[in-house]
Amino acid sequence: MTQASTRRHIARNVLVVAASFGLAAAAGLFRNAIIAATFGIGASLDAYYAAFKLPDLLFTIVAGGALATAFIPVFADYASTGNRRSAWRLTAAVTNWVALIVALLAILAALIAPLLVRTVIAPGFSPEQQAETASVMRLVLVSTVVFGISAVLGSALNGFKHFLLPALAPVVYPLAVAAGALLLAPTMGVRGLAIGAVVGSVLHLLIKVPALLMGPRVIDLGVFHFTMIAMTNLASRLGPGSVSSLEWGWDAMQLPETIIGTAFGLVAFPTLAELAAKGERDGLRRTLGESLRTVLALAIPAAAGLILLGRPLLAMLYQRGEFDQAATAAVYATLQMFALGLAAHASLELAARAYFAQKDTVTPLLLAIGSAVLNVALGLLLMRSMGAAGLALANSVAVTLEVLALLWFLRPRLGGVEGRETAGQLLRVLGATLVMAGGVMGALLAGETLGLGGLALLAAAGAAGAVTYLAAAWALRVRELGRFVRAVIG
Repeated sequence: MTQASTRRHIARNVLVVAASFGLAAAAGLFRNAIIAATFGIGASLDAYYAAFKLPDLLFTIVAGGALATAFIPVFADYASTGNRRSAWRLTAAVTNWVALIVALLAILAALIAPLLVRTVIAPGFSPEQQAETASVMRLVLVSTVVFGISAVLGSALNGFKHFLLPALAPVVYPLAVAAGALLLAPTMGVRGLAIGAVVGSVLHLLIKVPALLMGPRVIDLGVFHFTMIAMTNLASRLGPGSVSSLEWGWDAMQLPETIIGTAFGLVAFPTLAELAAKGERDGLRRTLGESLRTVLALAIPAAAGLILLGRPLLAMLYQRGEFDQAATAAVYATLQMFALGLAAHASLELAARAYFAQKDTVTPLLLAIGSAVLNVALGLLLMRSMGAAGLALANSVAVTLEVLALLWFLRPRLGGVEGRETAGQLLRVLGATLVMAGGVMGALLAGETLGLGGLALLAAAGAAGAVTYLAAAWALRVRELGRFVRAVIG
């Protein structure tokens, strides 16, 4: 496969996956809007989000990251040589083990849920909140088992470079949670949301059936979820609404991060694994460098957009019912700090996968542990003066340093990581983003003068930002952005 065809393959599949993730993000916004109007942010919703932390950790340790990093390179080795029978035998074995291990861990977690909530997850909650969190956690653990099976099958499809249905699976999950909020929450409270999550996990699995061929990364992402538990632990000590504002700020940042970073990481990974398996170091370096520069060209202006437009966007989406101006301000405070790390989170998707493609899970694990320690230490320091926003800022700083370290240690392996080219384009992207910021602020000022509000004001400011950024990027010769567009349409 030539570099041009590789670029075209990645770009077009990124577009498919990004569009699917865009639908998932829209479904997530709809879910959040329903939850916001029903619960606002407070003790009940804090309990709901805290209840997910341990199930998310269990899923990631056993299935989530493992299948995206340890499974696909081995699967790709079989698939690239036409040995499909061995590939599917591997898939069946992994599916059985994942289902068994996740189920056993879920049962254990359900038995000791009150103790875990009281000592590890949310020691700052009141006894009533802790009891509610443990009850909801037991429901959510059911979905963890289903998600484990779904992750194996999705990874197998990705290993054959089939991305559409696995990417559409996250669309149905938030819709099921929204249905739980509408239909069950009025009588069952946040337990209704948890039941919706269980139904959503089943749909997440079933949507893959039509295309199903059935035919140390685990610990790395486990460290990440341990960090999120630690952040919830700290946020629980900051008063009602702190866990929810941290969760929703993270959720808002994840919208562009998923569309950009996860899409590129997901689509590029099988190609990186294939190049690594063939020993094509130069191709691996070029593919990583071009993908990374494209991610930065998209993620940096997206981060600026979140900072500039986050408050009116949150107000338009959520500020109704129990979700008031104070709630908007609390979520926006965390969103701003998370947005500072958006480019790093998006880049992490690629930088880490460059190691996994070479079947090295130890180096990213060690760096992830260092990042986790720094994240918690900074969180303890910053939460004293900044509250939940300080926890978000700590995350952004730690992840940024983690990505820089990953790229630094990749240099001798790949004969460089095209650092000069990337640094040069980074400066051009920052320049274009400054121009974009001026365009957005000018549009906001003009729109307010004309009496625009809500969706009209956001649309005008967003359009102005997109036009000014593209124009400035063209003038400053942000090459990867142009290459990406040409690869999609060419």
